[in-house]
Amino acid sequence: MSKPIVAIVGRPNVGKSTLFNALAGEKISIVKDTPGVTRDRIYADISWLDYQFTMIDTGGIEPDTGDQMLSHMRDQAEIAVETADVIIFLTDVRQGLVDADYQVADMLRRSQKPVVLAVNKVDNYDKFILDTYEFYNLGLGTPFPVSANSKIGFGDLLDEVIAHCDPQTLKEEEDERPIGKPNAGKSSMINKMLGEERLIVSDIAGTTRDAIDTVIKRNGKEYVFIDTAGLRRKSRVKEDIERYSVIRTVAAVERCDVAILVIDAEEGVTEQDAKIAGIAHERGKGMIIAVNKWDLIEKDDKTIYKYTNQVREVLSFMPYAELVFVSAKTGQRFPKIFDLLDMVIENHALRVQTGVLNEILAEAVAMKQPPSDKGKRLKLYYMTQVSVKPPTFVVFVNDKKLTHFSYTRYLENQIRGAFGFKGTPIRIITRERKDR
Repeated sequence: MSKPIVAIVGRPNVGKSTLFNALAGEKISIVKDTPGVTRDRIYADISWLDYQFTMIDTGGIEPDTGDQMLSHMRDQAEIAVETADVIIFLTDVRQGLVDADYQVADMLRRSQKPVVLAVNKVDNYDKFILDTYEFYNLGLGTPFPVSANSKIGFGDLLDEVIAHCDPQTLKEEEDERPIGKPNAGKSSMINKMLGEERLIVSDIAGTTRDAIDTVIKRNGKEYVFIDTAGLRRKSRVKEDIERYSVIRTVAAVERCDVAILVIDAEEGVTEQDAKIAGIAHERGKGMIIAVNKWDLIEKDDKTIYKYTNQVREVLSFMPYAELVFVSAKTGQRFPKIFDLLDMVIENHALRVQTGVLNEILAEAVAMKQPPSDKGKRLKLYYMTQVSVKPPTFVVFVNDKKLTHFSYTRYLENQIRGAFGFKGTPIRIITRERKDR
């Protein structure tokens, strides 16, 4: 099951981003030099007590505006509302109720989604609590007083958010059925699969505006494909609206086990492709890169190597991703997609016994000495696998500060050399344990 998605909406300058950052805490931070990972992050995983959900920050909604940018922001917020399972409607106690609040409330009522009303900037409870009562006039139930700056009132607010979420989605792991995420401007790849296989079970409306879940049975296995059409950035669309296409991608990636990134062979791999791939990488999803429209490319004996190098260069942060050249029009290499899917799904959930892992670790240390600093050398005691989807390993060491990323990468390469793990990211975490 996917995590519930919670959107923060409201008119401009009521403190949405401040609330988002306060709730996200340090999880908002992102590695700046990782290519392909979106830097302007508008979503984050939030943990509250034993519950987890994904939160989305939106642009301010200015219901009646001739300003093109504010109009774009309103459109973006509407996308977020359609994507969300629960909406936090944020207002401002200092400015009080204004006409725009009533108009936003009407829009949210029409969405028929659960709405939790929050009144921000209540830094002094005794001083402002009476002013929060006028927000009952919005007809959205109890207003929850909060202060995003002072981090006051979050407990009651989040308890109310959790109360509106499906309890199954808050704690369960992802759907165990294998899921691929074709990410292209067109649904032709899925249509080709359906046209060839004729084994569609049902069409289920997806959680995002453009997403349709299609269930395909093949060789006794059931696959759910989530088609997220229309994500590619158009040249006329400004960056600010493009970042909101990320919302739809996040919603789809959150639900999948394996992402199939469909690249247009004529266009080549783009910055937008890298951003989408970066989201899947960051979320630890299995990855297959399908270069589509391969039938339209004039080829010689070096074409496939040239394309492979270009894709690998732009998506250098995911060398593990499987690459396949296909044509949705002719069906070229389509059976290979299912073969790769089965392999990546298996690798994504692969467990390695601790004893075998530590043999690999001992060999790796013998072949390449761990780094040292000021006469103190890194010692690696043992390694164990703690989870799957993606495979995650913990290495116990004497001093974490001595661990260099290049040595961690070396260990990852040794693990991949021994067990494959094709198509899936793997995580290596170091933990300190004092000398015995």
